[in-house]
Amino acid sequence: MTSDKTASTPSPDFRFSRSSAHAPGAPVLAIVGDGQLARMMQQAAIELGLSARVLAGRPDASAAQVAADVVLGDYRNRDHVDEVAKGADAVTFDHEHVPNEYLDELIGWGVNVQPQPTALIHAQDKLVMRKKLREIGAPVPPFLAIESVADVQGFYDATNGAVCVKSRRGGYDGKGVWFPQSRQEAAELVERLLAEGVELLAEKKVDLVRELSAMVTRSPSGEVASWPVVESVQRDGICVEAVAPAPARGGDVIDAAEQLARTIVADLGVTGVLAVELFETVDEFGQPEIIVNELAMRPHNTGHWTQDGCVTSQFEQHVRAVLDRPLGDTRMTAPCTVMANVLGGSADPEMPMHERMDEVWRRFPGAKIHMYGKDWRPGRKIGHVNMSLPLGTSATAEAVAKLRSDAQLAATFLVGAIWSDGWRGE
Repeated sequence: MTSDKTASTPSPDFRFSRSSAHAPGAPVLAIVGDGQLARMMQQAAIELGLSARVLAGRPDASAAQVAADVVLGDYRNRDHVDEVAKGADAVTFDHEHVPNEYLDELIGWGVNVQPQPTALIHAQDKLVMRKKLREIGAPVPPFLAIESVADVQGFYDATNGAVCVKSRRGGYDGKGVWFPQSRQEAAELVERLLAEGVELLAEKKVDLVRELSAMVTRSPSGEVASWPVVESVQRDGICVEAVAPAPARGGDVIDAAEQLARTIVADLGVTGVLAVELFETVDEFGQPEIIVNELAMRPHNTGHWTQDGCVTSQFEQHVRAVLDRPLGDTRMTAPCTVMANVLGGSADPEMPMHERMDEVWRRFPGAKIHMYGKDWRPGRKIGHVNMSLPLGTSATAEAVAKLRSDAQLAATFLVGAIWSDGWRGE
């Protein structure tokens, strides 16, 4: 592949691979991104008899550690994106930040890019997403593009101060989201961010009951499959727990959430995995309703439970989908599965991580621990734990509460090497 850029544009910094990196005759999947999502896509690909080529920023990045074919480069550099796409049967992503003009160029050359930029834009730009969802009749909060201080002041007045200011692009895990506590604070915040060149929108804050995630997959040929809707728990904007299936609380919001995800994946033309993050709230009559919060067009944190709680995980399903292979069964293999994130604590304990893992397994032999090969950093996602109720067990409120507690105990021990309930191995 060539482009019209000047000859001074750098080629990828380095490429390291083995001649046997890909099985003869097997499809080659190119993944732009080097995080844990790409790592777990690669793991799923291995079980399907194929493997991935990864565009990674560093040789020790999470996905680069396990891939045998790695292009070291930057997703913001067109040449590097071109290089990872060469000869690939499909190009996909573990984030949504690749410039769409690069992807349009690949498609023009006949490269199979999944999902395509016409869909990705709705995960890249929150204002575009909000407008499109409103157009197709999906539930969204009142919102406004913020291009001046006057805009946010007017929105603040119209919502009686129930304002959430968001960066239109690039925010995740609580970044790029602000909740001004006064009209003056909103004005000062927007003035500063606009001066920094940040594109903004404002949304009306909702009276949150809980957060849900509806995950669905669509192949280029139009086959669709969805998983049970999960309840997610956020702390400081970061998902710390997902419970599958989401406990019922009356009303029909769970069925509505699943159907909404299937509508969105089709109407937006998404291929691969789509996560529809939702707020459950109440309407003016006190009845439960759902509102779309965010979209992610890739495997998602709230779907990690599928690795050990479903016939087909989100990672295998994504690989199948982007290659337009038949989709897998999404039925649960346990009455309830809980995922608890392992987030780096304020300090890293002296006990090595693999010893901590052994201690967790001694107490909870059924815990499935997934580590990402990442060094410790406060708040960093370094792994997750999945725990399931045994087959034949009823998913009562008490049983689910105990499972959630056990999963959190395991994750907390992996973080700090201390049992938060004081357990001493009795």
